[in-house]
Amino acid sequence: MTVTQAQTARTGEKLLGRVAFVTGGTRGIGAAICRSLAQQGADVAAGYSGNQERAETFAQDFAGAYPESHMSVHRGDIANPEDCRRTVSEVIEQHGRLDILVNNAGITVDRTVLKMTDDDWRRVIEVNLSGAFYLSQAALKHMLERGSGRIVMISSVIGETGGIGQSNYASAKAGLLGLTKTLAREAALQVQRSGKADGLGITVNAVTPGYTATEMLETVPEKVLDGLKAKIPLGRLGEPEEVARVVHFLAADASAYITGQVWGVNGGLDM
Repeated sequence: MTVTQAQTARTGEKLLGRVAFVTGGTRGIGAAICRSLAQQGADVAAGYSGNQERAETFAQDFAGAYPESHMSVHRGDIANPEDCRRTVSEVIEQHGRLDILVNNAGITVDRTVLKMTDDDWRRVIEVNLSGAFYLSQAALKHMLERGSGRIVMISSVIGETGGIGQSNYASAKAGLLGLTKTLAREAALQVQRSGKADGLGITVNAVTPGYTATEMLETVPEKVLDGLKAKIPLGRLGEPEEVARVVHFLAADASAYITGQVWGVNGGLDM
């Protein structure tokens, strides 16, 4: 089976009994993460912002592919603090717990600095960075009550290298790296203080995908894609499943000694 062929059915039990909430989970990298978590036995909640019909179709297809995984979808504006808190509460109410939060949702509004409007800047920061903070804050409170949990931020190689026309996106994705390291320190401290450190703890890590073959790149001309591939040492785009496998690794109990780290999945684009 190649990395482009999505697996169905369970392939392992690393996450059996765990509940995961993946924002932006009904398409692209987020959908691949949902599938990967379900393949390891997790129940999955997928967040989405607007397309209810597509979300419902995704949920139906997912239920057919992973009948043992309890799937739910949750609509909300990730830039809205109340929506973030509400969706986390919904997941806990419907599934009984929340073990894994994957902050994957993000948008792009690309313009050079001199052409970028206030709204262009504000919206991307609110969705890509502030939303991850609001969701993590709500999830962390629940995780601390049990003394265990996993938070994974989906940043971007652009947050590490910058990108022309992407000052808002690069700033938000770089901000996720600082948020990851600070949350990792605070979570570890709070768990130690609570006396609930059972070996699993609460870890917070980030994954930085490079150029990945999702629908976001479908409108990019072939000539431009060829230019992108030429800059990547491995000479190709990444597959969503390759990012997803790193996420399910970080979400597993066995990764309890990894926290505050940034995992690049970019074909060597940034070393």
